[in-house]
Amino acid sequence: MIDEYAVDTGVLVEYIVRNSPLRRKVSSLLNDAGRGRVKLYVPVTTLSELLYVSSRIYTMAGIRDANTAALVFIDWLKTRVELVGVDEDIALRAGELKKMYRLALPDCIVLAVAEKYGAKPLFRKVEKEMAPYERELRDRGVVFLAEQ
Repeated sequence: MIDEYAVDTGVLVEYIVRNSPLRRKVSSLLNDAGRGRVKLYVPVTTLSELLYVSSRIYTMAGIRDANTAALVFIDWLKTRVELVGVDEDIALRAGELKKMYRLALPDCIVLAVAEKYGAKPLFRKVEKEMAPYERELRDRGVVFLAEQ
């Protein structure tokens, strides 16, 4: 049995940040996914965030056509992950989770995707808004890459 994760934007962004202390971990995770050793579920809504954030990072890095670079990164990423649409069940469950935890909606979508597919939700680190619910999130199987 292989490990399965529903992946948040923050994890994926670490791959393109050259001096990130988490870059090696994300690179290994994506390589393992490419080889079928791990399964990564990425909600399509994460692509929106990823396009925005990676384009900004590439712009700050001085890349001339940052948007194209971001789209190339996303195209490459799609060869390693399973994109998951937000169907009615995921949307409604994410709304219920938002009421419970008061997290950002994209984070709640990751949690809902993880539930639906029996995967572990994977976030970069415990964010400020997650701190009050950290124990409950860990009980739900949430994994934080910074602690791996």
